[in-house]
Amino acid sequence: MREYSKKNKAAWEYDAYEFWVKQSGTPEERAKQDVENPVKMLRKYAPYFDTYEGIKVANICGSCGKKAIPLSLLGAEVTVFDISEDNKRYATETAAAAKTELNYVVGDVLEIDLNTYGAYFDVVFMEGGILHYFHDIDEFMQVMYSILTPGGKMICSDFHPFTKIQDTLHLESPTMGYFSTDIYEGEMAHARFYPEEIRRQMPKCSLRKYTISEIINGVIGCGFIMQRFDEHPAWENDKVPGEFTVVARK
Repeated sequence: MREYSKKNKAAWEYDAYEFWVKQSGTPEERAKQDVENPVKMLRKYAPYFDTYEGIKVANICGSCGKKAIPLSLLGAEVTVFDISEDNKRYATETAAAAKTELNYVVGDVLEIDLNTYGAYFDVVFMEGGILHYFHDIDEFMQVMYSILTPGGKMICSDFHPFTKIQDTLHLESPTMGYFSTDIYEGEMAHARFYPEEIRRQMPKCSLRKYTISEIINGVIGCGFIMQRFDEHPAWENDKVPGEFTVVARK
C-alpha cells in the first residue's frame, strides 16, 4: 500500500463507525430509510443509471454504503471498494439489517485485484468527493477502465475543481491557486464535525486537487469515451459550482 494511502486509511478509521451512527443513525435505523425508498436515497445520481436489476456495480470509495445499499436493494450486485474497516463494519451491518447482499473489499483502490475484477463490472460509480485522495488521476482512471466490461459505464461525481479556489461547499478545506499541483496535508471530510480539541488530534490525509482539464484528460487518456460532463451548483449557493458528474463508456 502506498505511503499516502496508509495516511488516508488511518484518518478514515478514526472514530468512523461511531461518526456514522451519530450522523445517519444505527445500522438498523439507516436500513429502514434505504428499504423505504432506495431510489430517493440515490438522490441526484439515480438518472445516471440505465437500469439496476442484474448489473454489477463497483462503488469506489463507497464509505458507509449510503449509495451501495440502495443499489443492492434495487437489484444490482454491488461491490464496495474502500480503505476503511470501520466503514465496512457500518455498511455490512446496515446491509444485513436491510436484508440485502453487499460485497465489501477493504484496501487501496489502486491495488484492486485485476485477476478477480478485471473487466468484471457493468458500472463503476463514485460520488461524494474522492478524487483528491489519489495523487495520480491518470493511474486512477486507468484502474477504473480496467475493471469495466467492454461497453461498461463510469459515473464519476465529485467536488467541482472550482472548490480549489473557493470553498463553495463549506468543507473548511484550504484553497489554493487553480493550477496548483501541490500535494498537501488536510483533514478528512468529517473532521469539521468534531470539537476543536479532538479535531486537532485526528490523523491527516495526503491530498491532491485537480483542474477540470486534468480530470477530463484523465478520463479520455485511458481510453474512455466521454458522454456527459454535468456541473452542479453548490449545496447552499446555486450561483457557483459545487460538484460535477462525468459519464463515460469503455
